[in-house]
Amino acid sequence: AEAGKPGTVTIATNMAGRGTDIKLAKESKEAGGLAIIGTERHESRRVDRQLRGRAGRQGDTGSSQFFVSLEDNLMRMFGSDRIAKLMDRMGLEEGEVIQHSMISKSIERAQKKVEENNFGTRKRLLEYDDVMNSQREVIYKRRKNALYGERLQLDIMNMLYDTCEDIVNNSKATDAFDDFRLSILATFGIDFEISKEEYEAMKPNELKEKLYNHVYNSYKAKNDRIKEKALPILKDISKTKGATVKEIMVPFTDGKKQIGVVTDLQKNIETEGQELILSMEKISTLAIIDENWKEHLREMDDLKQSVQNAVYEQKDPLLIYKFEGFELFKRFIGKLNEDTSSFMMKLDLPVQDSSQVQAAAQRKQQQNYKESKEESGSVLSGGQNKNRPPVEKQMPVKSEKIVGRNDRVSVQYQDGSVKKDVKFKTVEEDVKSNKCVLLDE
Repeated sequence: AEAGKPGTVTIATNMAGRGTDIKLAKESKEAGGLAIIGTERHESRRVDRQLRGRAGRQGDTGSSQFFVSLEDNLMRMFGSDRIAKLMDRMGLEEGEVIQHSMISKSIERAQKKVEENNFGTRKRLLEYDDVMNSQREVIYKRRKNALYGERLQLDIMNMLYDTCEDIVNNSKATDAFDDFRLSILATFGIDFEISKEEYEAMKPNELKEKLYNHVYNSYKAKNDRIKEKALPILKDISKTKGATVKEIMVPFTDGKKQIGVVTDLQKNIETEGQELILSMEKISTLAIIDENWKEHLREMDDLKQSVQNAVYEQKDPLLIYKFEGFELFKRFIGKLNEDTSSFMMKLDLPVQDSSQVQAAAQRKQQQNYKESKEESGSVLSGGQNKNRPPVEKQMPVKSEKIVGRNDRVSVQYQDGSVKKDVKFKTVEEDVKSNKCVLLDE
């Protein structure tokens, strides 16, 4: 604000965008205007010109002068030793001012070389980034489809088809019938009825089409079962709490992972549960895409660092990066298709069909009812006898078997899975959070 006043010194470390609003006082204009002193030449000539441009702004008077030392970074990179030897031969002493066109041209050449190097570096980085941009377009298109749900059904069908194709091709390459059946069971969680003679007689394309039709029909049947199970519950919630509840969260699990699907209650009633299936597909696909994409980005960063060693073999690192990056992306797409297909096929509503789990839940409900009844009774008695001193509440003694943290136990989870002969400390948190119950042995 005071840079234009007479006798004022303003220090700026980076002149880009600085000093555009300096207004010179009358005394400053009469004294020659704004005097710019540069203590070092920048690597870019553009920044030096910006610094010179602070003087003479809008027709005002001014001057500029640069001071360069042979110990500056720019001079040390290009020709400082040669100039120093030349000065020694000319008998110039340290600190003496040198003004010569050769020095100015040498600095200009050094700046030009640095700018060319920086341009080459930026161009190289852009070529590396072009590889990632082509991959981003594919993934972001899938992610957009999953986010808005417009082409999500088609993407799921394509992923199921590609996964079936990979299973058939891998098994036909080694002619392993047993591995073929096991791969289907492990990936999709369903059995594929086919004899070994039929498997050997079928061509890969025929087998692929038959497997895909079976998988897709199983997927649609599973979704229909989910709608049949969820719709009565959704209607009951809508009838009792429909005025206050707009969205609900429905839990889904594949036996290993569990996700909560937030869906619109009224739309589910109108679409007979189809909105729940669509929300489940959206959230599941988005989560799997994001998880696998982050892992792929880390692998691509590692590849970018490792291919730089190819220069020692007189090879172009960029070409190797493009080739290896394409192979990584193909494996990533295959894993993404397999993970999504497997998760969508196995995803279902968690059902507490175990009698022991239901009995444990019923005991807990009865216990909560007794405690609430005792509390309500104490409140009523306290209201009738205000002068009676408060009686300390005695907690009921629970007669339960005390289990040590290192004792071997068996537990059953809400989805029906059973863990046998495990140490209690490994499942202690699940027992406390009512995810599982102890089994009597």
